[in-house]
Amino acid sequence: MTTPRLLSCVVITALALCACTAGEREPAAGPPATGGTASSPGTPAPVALTADAYRSELDKARGPVRDALRKLAAADGPKSLDGRLERASTTVNDAVTRLAELTPPAEVRAGHDAYLTALRRFAAAFDTARQEAQNQEVCTGPAVLTRMEREDELPAVREAARSLSGYPADVVPVKAAAQRTRRLPNGRYIRSESRTGRGYLELRNGNRQDAVVVLVRGKKKAVTVYVRKKSKFKVRGVRDGGYKVYYTLGDDWDSRARTFTRSCAFERFDKALRFRTTYTATQISWKNWTLTLNPVVGGNARSRKVKPGEFPA
Repeated sequence: MTTPRLLSCVVITALALCACTAGEREPAAGPPATGGTASSPGTPAPVALTADAYRSELDKARGPVRDALRKLAAADGPKSLDGRLERASTTVNDAVTRLAELTPPAEVRAGHDAYLTALRRFAAAFDTARQEAQNQEVCTGPAVLTRMEREDELPAVREAARSLSGYPADVVPVKAAAQRTRRLPNGRYIRSESRTGRGYLELRNGNRQDAVVVLVRGKKKAVTVYVRKKSKFKVRGVRDGGYKVYYTLGDDWDSRARTFTRSCAFERFDKALRFRTTYTATQISWKNWTLTLNPVVGGNARSRKVKPGEFPA
């Protein structure tokens, strides 16, 4: 007598079919049963929106984006810039989510898809701009828009909006200015109290960027002066008192916003400067100071970075 041996087994449609080289064989499976549950019908195609309904949905989606871009254009310094960029990115992504669920009129379906693609790229551009703002490569809202214009991000979304002819799709309500590098003359006073003291402060800027220096006495911004790169200037007539000295470096000085729009940095000297006039029966004495805004060998005045909001603009 031989003993059955099971060598291999393959499962097909829940029926075990085993091939054996010896012993008894499994009976062959019969033909499949007829009948059964019928397959469910397919989902009906979505009904396209009417022109008026689609126009209304576009307007609802783009409204918050346009408002966010207006606020971004009004961001006149790095303090508020990151939050407004985050808001712009969020509102563009919200618009994409809303519009992606729509079925537009058949005649603009291709334009609708291209518009969504442009908006997705636009949202990604704001994420990039946020990183640049956090690195202080761009320092104002208008500077962000200028960079987006130069890198074809604003023109691309405008072009996509125009492809939806007859529908309100433009999400850019502001105009980006051309890139500029505005500078003041060396030694130009941006702000100054009456300078009736005897001492002077010499400022030396050996950096590759222009600087604006602010002297703060107590809580008062006593003097703000512009010092160009590779230049020096003497602030004469500094009144007696202790002064904290702040300075900012950068490119493209925006006089209205009182900040550099690109590559901005903010610093403060650790040690306050004391100006004091001494009178005796035979003489008057006072002390002058010299500050170098760039590192020098043997320098004894240390500075540290401060947040934009701590800078006395």
